[in-house]
Amino acid sequence: MSPLTALAAAGALLLIAAVIGVVARVLDGRRRGGGHLRFDPADARAELGTRATLVQFSTEMCARCPQVRRMLGSIAAGGEGLAHVEVDLTHRPDLSHRYKVLQTPTTFLVDDAGVVRARFNGVPHRHALAEALAAV
Repeated sequence: MSPLTALAAAGALLLIAAVIGVVARVLDGRRRGGGHLRFDPADARAELGTRATLVQFSTEMCARCPQVRRMLGSIAAGGEGLAHVEVDLTHRPDLSHRYKVLQTPTTFLVDDAGVVRARFNGVPHRHALAEALAAV
């Protein structure tokens, strides 16, 4: 392989990695639909809120999870009928497959029947979370 070809290949790989990084950064924390998922409160050994529940999936080694825990806890404490539940995937890896959680933190907004209304990968944006709560 010539040095020019190797340099072009390395440059192409760097460009692809940069594009993937930018796309991942843009999508992080944005609201997505819940699909057809239903959250079972027995998985977290908790009860759902009468209006909605913020379900946070985290792990012990997650650096951003404590920040999300504080944010979701304050939102749940300030809203009537809201609850915050944290599920540690370190001890329950089977749940990551069941709920299709590929990164932590991941937050579900679940209605009183357990239907996932919104999903946030990464640290949720406060305004997107407020809009999703208003829709429930």
